[in-house]
Amino acid sequence: MRLFRSREVVGIAADALDFALEASAETHPNEYMGLLRGEEARRVGVDRDGYVVTDVLIIPGTVSDPYSATVRNDLVPNDFHAVGSIHSHPNGVLRPSDADLDTFGSGRVHIIIGSPYGPDDWEAFDQSGEVRDLDVLDADLSDPESFFDFTQDDIDAELDR
Repeated sequence: MRLFRSREVVGIAADALDFALEASAETHPNEYMGLLRGEEARRVGVDRDGYVVTDVLIIPGTVSDPYSATVRNDLVPNDFHAVGSIHSHPNGVLRPSDADLDTFGSGRVHIIIGSPYGPDDWEAFDQSGEVRDLDVLDADLSDPESFFDFTQDDIDAELDR
């Protein structure tokens, strides 16, 4: 039995990638930027060791134009599930710039999405900016609407803890 699970990111949930592709297209001609969150693969129905990217976090106050996107670091949540970053290049270039590499210090995977934002218009990189494999996986993600599925009794029970 292994005491520690792999912190390797083994893939991205298809739904998370679809969200990022759509958000990139909607943000065009400006760059899009978000942070990646992951869950243990087995928790989302993937029979592999490691983590699967399950969410793309949009950080308030992110500023973007056709050439760059900047996240306000003071608004980034302290999140143990953070695994990397994702951003778009409206010019379609699927390789990191020097400025991109400066942001790759945190996280194990960084994704660049290029125009025209189709299913194959993206590339994954490691912290050094080297291309890395990242499988697109069918993962059992919770329904985002379930976040709002609670009653006053649930709130009262939580407050009584």
